[in-house]
Amino acid sequence: MKLLFVADPLEAFNPKKDSTLAMMRESARRGHSVWACEPRQLRWSRDSRGAQAVRAPCRHIQLLDGARPWFTEIEVLGLALRDFDAVLMRKDPPFDSEFFYATHLLEQAEREGARVFNRPRALRDHPEKLAILEWPAYIPDTLVSRDPAVLRAFAREHGDVIVKPLDGMGGAGVFRLRNGADGSPDANLGVVLETLTDTGRRTIMAQTYLPQIAQGDKRVLLIAGEPVPFALARIPQGGETRGNLAAGGLGRAQALQESDLAIARALGPTLAARGLLLVGLDIIGTRLTEINVTSPTCFVEIREQTGFDVAARFVDAVEAAAARPDA
Repeated sequence: MKLLFVADPLEAFNPKKDSTLAMMRESARRGHSVWACEPRQLRWSRDSRGAQAVRAPCRHIQLLDGARPWFTEIEVLGLALRDFDAVLMRKDPPFDSEFFYATHLLEQAEREGARVFNRPRALRDHPEKLAILEWPAYIPDTLVSRDPAVLRAFAREHGDVIVKPLDGMGGAGVFRLRNGADGSPDANLGVVLETLTDTGRRTIMAQTYLPQIAQGDKRVLLIAGEPVPFALARIPQGGETRGNLAAGGLGRAQALQESDLAIARALGPTLAARGLLLVGLDIIGTRLTEINVTSPTCFVEIREQTGFDVAARFVDAVEAAAARPDA
């Protein structure tokens, strides 16, 4: 197969733990041809013969064994996305206007015959913080608003809350706000809400604080609707509220608990039917907090700690999906 990875610049990859690179290595091991481009390079145009297509300057790469450099470039060709057996959209958040435009170009490429995973429309329809609202039975008490007064009331009522932007990643912009012992609001409540909402101009999310975060923010991976049997629990360190690895959290792989499986089984078939081949559920305790669809990670950590090869399971799913006429 000829595979195109639409991702951040290759030079920015962390070879020790990048999940996209794990996918590439497994693809190359199977003899597939590995190519890459960046979302900013996507364009729709006519060629000299009048043929119309979504194209990009695509880098054909050979993977190396060393940490750096981890690849060498064979050639760069301007190719239509429909020329590939599968196109894997792996751009990291934030989901900004440029990401939105890229999904539209990828959807046009689908109309021209490209096989894109995850499906571009599904990426647009499942913003990672807001997608949980479809399954309220599994989530903590949650408020989505840009009204500082409404957010203040929620924080005062619940006493211990997390507030976060809707377009962040890696724990960026996440704050914990707690009432005092006498019930008084957190001294930073006003300034945090004013900052996150840009004084009422930006919508954010507030959720009740889940003390089970001390045991980790679990990343549960779904591949073609089926859960990977191990999660990566990202455990806060050094007094941090956030367990995100980017915020210094410790990643500990563990077998899925029954509550994890219940959530995965409830959501998996629906998400897969919508064209989401790979999904990362974030679960704290028994509560679902996010549904990650843009570029779910933790492949390498799970394999290193448990021996379960997530990348192999994923490439199996890509091969199967690309072979189906209705994919």
